[in-house]
Amino acid sequence: MTVAIRRLLVNRVRSQFVLALLVALGVSSISASAQAPPAAAGRRGAGAGAPTGQAAGAADEESIPIPPETAAITKHDWTVGGKTIHYTATAGNLLIRDEKDKANGSIFYVAYTEDGADAKTRPVTFFYNGGPGSATIWLHMGSLGPVRVVTESPKASGPAPYGWVQNEYSLIDKSDLVFIDAPLTGFSRAVGKGTGKDFQGVDEDVLAFNKFITRYITVNQRWNSPKFLFGESYGTTRSAALVASLNNSGLAFNGVTLLSSILNYNERAPGYDVQEIGYFPSFAAIAYQHKKVKATGSLAEWVQQAREFAAGPYLVALHKGDTLPPAEFNAIAEKVAAFTGLSVTYVKESNLRINSTRFRKELLRDEDQILGRYDARFEALDGDPAGETPGFDPSDTGISGVYVGAFHTYLEQELKYMSQEPYLLHAPRGAGGWNNNHVPSGGGGGGGFGAGGQQQPDVAIDLADAMRKIPQLKVFSANGYFDLATPFFNTEYDLHHLMLPPSIAANIHFGYYPAGHMVYLNVEALKMLKADMAKFYSEATHPGREVSSE
Repeated sequence: MTVAIRRLLVNRVRSQFVLALLVALGVSSISASAQAPPAAAGRRGAGAGAPTGQAAGAADEESIPIPPETAAITKHDWTVGGKTIHYTATAGNLLIRDEKDKANGSIFYVAYTEDGADAKTRPVTFFYNGGPGSATIWLHMGSLGPVRVVTESPKASGPAPYGWVQNEYSLIDKSDLVFIDAPLTGFSRAVGKGTGKDFQGVDEDVLAFNKFITRYITVNQRWNSPKFLFGESYGTTRSAALVASLNNSGLAFNGVTLLSSILNYNERAPGYDVQEIGYFPSFAAIAYQHKKVKATGSLAEWVQQAREFAAGPYLVALHKGDTLPPAEFNAIAEKVAAFTGLSVTYVKESNLRINSTRFRKELLRDEDQILGRYDARFEALDGDPAGETPGFDPSDTGISGVYVGAFHTYLEQELKYMSQEPYLLHAPRGAGGWNNNHVPSGGGGGGGFGAGGQQQPDVAIDLADAMRKIPQLKVFSANGYFDLATPFFNTEYDLHHLMLPPSIAANIHFGYYPAGHMVYLNVEALKMLKADMAKFYSEATHPGREVSSE
């Protein structure tokens, strides 16, 4: 079966299957201030600073109170290599409005903007995590912001006290940075007559971010600035649809960074062996990392061999299904075992198809260790050594405490932002759950779904539409070799099948790092990411300059 046929089959799937949500790391909420119990929903307790706008007016008794747009404003310096950036940190909220021009959402953000910079040449980048329904604490405190938390990655970071340091690999020297908490996460709330149904869905979420970004650009007079999106995990799903939505609203962006991507949820449908093939190079990389394979050469060279096997003999063998001859079955089992570090017996018992969750349990079973899902560099003891699946994700539990603790201390002590409301790491689920339906930009449902749209989002269609309409739009795909949440081979497939002419397809670049889903947990990988981002921003803001890619 050809790769093109495989994608066609995936996109024609109509069966109802459970959307495998990338659940945000950590507990669901934690108080932002111990000084008082949480106030009623919709109330705000911002720190120092004057309102930047007016409240939306009196609400009736059935509405959630609408707060004013307020901000806590502080001044800071960032110095690396003898260069100092004087910048302003703004922690606050902006209101977004419904189709009746009534405020229905208050969106929390933290912006870092260089003092005295020319808005016409100074880029602005909008960051957000995924979930869907995750706050942006992880990107904010770990990736390219001016500070980062100190962790023991890939070991568990343990209990307080926690700290943060100046982030020498921050993007603040290249762009202003705006970290946005999705509706109903962090300090973002539904207000007025807004409800969860207004925001909890693929297209509802994109519309809310479109409105916030438009509001921010308007309030801060950034219409003529180079503009970028930076999403992680489900944030890449959002970015692909959002860049098209913004362009359709008259906002053409310069670039999009997709960190640990999931662009087509139809790939998770059972019965087509898409996941088994998509995960295979990641299994090989992880086995290499843990020295469970006999490999020569570099990690990148080993992964390339795994790619070629997965897209060739392995794909053909799985396609044959029950008609695969015994001799060929045995030969493929030997190769799968050689790449993954698993025993030949285990591979055969798995019918050549390795489940990613079981892989995390099986690879280090002889050492009584399980692996992380978000980052397979992480190891931990499991409570059920004989079990088939891990009892928890050590790459989740190992970093949640340090991020949450350091963030709240930093927000209150350095940014002077105080609130009596809880900071929600993940949005509460409404009675209807997340609306997975999506109508892609460019018309039609795509993949045989018809005019009613998609039952599961394939936002690669949206991204392709945006790139056709903005031929200068640049895309950077950042991938961790050890990520078992969003495997890089599936991302490569999606971005190589946008059906773009070569002149536009050349605007897509890839970066690969010895890390997991949250690439920045490995500081050496963060250093590499910053170097790639510097080149990427140079090309996207100065057309004609080249940027290297793999």
